[in-house]
Amino acid sequence: MYKYNDFDAAFVAERNKQFRAQVARRIDGSLTEDEFKPLRLMNGLYLQLHAYMLRVAVPYGTLNGRQMRQLAMIAERWDKGYGHFTTRQNIQFNWPKLQDVPDILDALAEVEMHAIQTSGNTIRNVTADHFAGAAADEVEDPRPTAELLRQWSTDHPEFQFLPRKFKLAVTGSEADRAVIRAHDIGIQVVRQNGEVGYKIIVGGGLGRTPMIGKVLRAFLPKQDLLPYVEATVNVWNRLGRRDNKYKSRIKITVHEHGIEDIARRVEARFEQIRPAFSGIDQVFLSEIEQSFAPPTYRADATSAFDAAYETDPLFRSWADTNLTAHRNPDYAIVSISLKKHGATPGDATADQMRVMADLAERFGHDELRVSHEQNIILPHVHKSDLPQVYAQLRAAELGTANIGLISDIIACPGMDYCALATARSIPIAQDIAEHFDALKLEHDIGPLKIKISGCINACGHHHVGHIGILGLDRAGVENYQITLGGDGTEDATLGERAGPGFSADGLLPAIERIVRTYLELRQDPSETFLQAYRRVGMAPFKAALYPESQANAA
Repeated sequence: MYKYNDFDAAFVAERNKQFRAQVARRIDGSLTEDEFKPLRLMNGLYLQLHAYMLRVAVPYGTLNGRQMRQLAMIAERWDKGYGHFTTRQNIQFNWPKLQDVPDILDALAEVEMHAIQTSGNTIRNVTADHFAGAAADEVEDPRPTAELLRQWSTDHPEFQFLPRKFKLAVTGSEADRAVIRAHDIGIQVVRQNGEVGYKIIVGGGLGRTPMIGKVLRAFLPKQDLLPYVEATVNVWNRLGRRDNKYKSRIKITVHEHGIEDIARRVEARFEQIRPAFSGIDQVFLSEIEQSFAPPTYRADATSAFDAAYETDPLFRSWADTNLTAHRNPDYAIVSISLKKHGATPGDATADQMRVMADLAERFGHDELRVSHEQNIILPHVHKSDLPQVYAQLRAAELGTANIGLISDIIACPGMDYCALATARSIPIAQDIAEHFDALKLEHDIGPLKIKISGCINACGHHHVGHIGILGLDRAGVENYQITLGGDGTEDATLGERAGPGFSADGLLPAIERIVRTYLELRQDPSETFLQAYRRVGMAPFKAALYPESQANAA
């Protein structure tokens, strides 16, 4: 992983020093809250429903054991003993006191971490495939590209006051595990005629007006990445609407002007600025790539894994759901579920963080990843170590065998924390997970992604859930709309609204009706929910959700 150089360390230290002085001025009253707000947002500090919240950047989701252990210390010393991992591969602390935030930032700097550009109208934390560097289907590890983009965008003078926040995601595989088509710019590493370059996608995004991104360039040579991305942001920065924040994202700009017009403008701007890029960025990229050299893999036998898989049904169940093929057949990618049935999706206690840090250092080549699905990944684990890893995860209540299943729910904090939320998300996710666990249907149902947002901003990615749930306020009462058929992969699709919303009490029975309808109409257990939905469409699910409408129509 990338290691700070002297410039990085000095830059973060100076930013922390500046913010410490700003916090002191806020506390002594020299700054009003309105004056302080843009300063705190530049350093990842929000004022939420009950307290401040600090969002810490985890660039492209990559951590080592020391960093995870430091996050555990911060959770215990300055928060309430836990952290919340987010869909942007970051971690949030929900209860810090304002006077403690400068000390937290200094503690983060000790392990090469910060909270810069995790908020505000700027380029946010660059995300990537959480299996990067390990996936069997990968063209190339996308993290060096993501790190180059992070360095380029951090404190970029033109991009600190954009029309709105701007999000980048990078993947190195055809299978899209980074949801690149729902980002302002999505970047896919591709190979064309033996040359590695990039496919550039622009104008994706969820929220109030969800849109799937469009291809801006089918193939871009590697050396052109920074000037091309800069040209794209240049064009949007000039055209993007500042008169209406609901129409300020690049997806609206692309929609209003058309992809052909945007492409012409980007190409023209690219030609203007390309000569200014002397190639130093490629020197930087070459140096960065050296920081992401693959680990030295062991060549031990895998008999311990084979024996455990054959004799231990609990281990087998976990292995079937939580392990993914590694590029080295003697290894596996381990997904650690932060979705124990009844738990808050994405939360991890300080003790659990230390367990994950220990496992990474002992068994995982000292690497951890945060997934956008709010789980933690050990990307490189030898198969012979998997029984020990599973035993320790299970002892720490981290061994739930549910990755990709109905209880592996993405959920925003909702009205329990967020000042913008109009409905609860966390209790809804907990109820669904516990209900289907009690029914013992989860593994029979198979792959099914439920995503929940507590307001129209869609932080829970509900638009691309196989079952999406949007919580809204209807005359002071929580009302939950359901969408079906969404998909955040390479076949990205926005879900279709099923019909009128449901009360909090009526939602769980509605979800069960959807699931039982799927189980009845699927051709065989190998046909997933999404496949079945695409085959039969909305009609049978709508009939199950609204039987009174069918009766009236008859």
